[in-house]
Amino acid sequence: MMSSAPPCLPPREVTRPRNPPPAGACDTHAHVFGPADQFAYAEERSYTPPDAPLAKYLSMLDTLGFARGVLVQGSAHGRDNSAMLDALTRCPDRLRGIAVADADVAPAKLREWNRRGVRGLRFNHFFRGGQLHYRGGVPLEAAKTLAPRMAELGWHLQLWIDVKDLPDTIPLLKSLGLPVMIDHMGRTDARAGTRTAGFQSLLRAVGEGWCFAKLSGAHRLSQQAPDYPDARQFHQALVAANPERLVWGSDWPHPRVEGKMPDAGHLYELFQQWTPDPSIQQRILVTNPATLYGFFEPKADR
Repeated sequence: MMSSAPPCLPPREVTRPRNPPPAGACDTHAHVFGPADQFAYAEERSYTPPDAPLAKYLSMLDTLGFARGVLVQGSAHGRDNSAMLDALTRCPDRLRGIAVADADVAPAKLREWNRRGVRGLRFNHFFRGGQLHYRGGVPLEAAKTLAPRMAELGWHLQLWIDVKDLPDTIPLLKSLGLPVMIDHMGRTDARAGTRTAGFQSLLRAVGEGWCFAKLSGAHRLSQQAPDYPDARQFHQALVAANPERLVWGSDWPHPRVEGKMPDAGHLYELFQQWTPDPSIQQRILVTNPATLYGFFEPKADR
């Protein structure tokens, strides 16, 4: 274990939401890590997560009452997608994945991942102090090479970015011709407010329909735990912009969180409070992820 990769806190025990989610609800942003003796962490990494294997994630989903989940490759495992792919193989009906890959990945490997439930690739364009903040991620530059192969598979591009850098990045994103998913409401600082050029560019992109955003990471925007009231404005602005291009995610097990460790059950209850319209909840939790990640919508009760 590298001394420069500090250990993360373990996730909190999850509380069961008072009001259950609709049938077919999907948590579109979570990670599985380890167990380290089976799926080693990358030597070059920015954090050392606690083991958060598939069984623990499924238990969390069951507590929330969610039918489905999307596992996003975490940078602690670097380019080795084995833990995530193993989880998809074990739960092919319940789980989908977002992988990472360098530009020289073999097309046959991407096709194999697609068969196993991968539906997109994640790129890292999140800078602090002029440098990428997470070691182990794939820079956005690689998407120029990978985009044609991704388009053939019907995949989308998931982007870890602070929206302050989004306006300068939009021309490249549009040139790739892929649907784009922005993590964690653009991972801005809630104290900056919604009127910044970066967040306004995200609202326009979502409104135009070529870009999706995850209504996740309130605990990454705000330091006002546990209710994150200053993050609510970003959530509601995105819902007003275009609920057809939004999904929700728990971010479990919340790696490298700054501040207090959140409770995924409470995060979901905040989603319910901040999105009171049941029809919009249904679209964000069920319809949008079913389409984007290739799930079948549950049949209505007769």
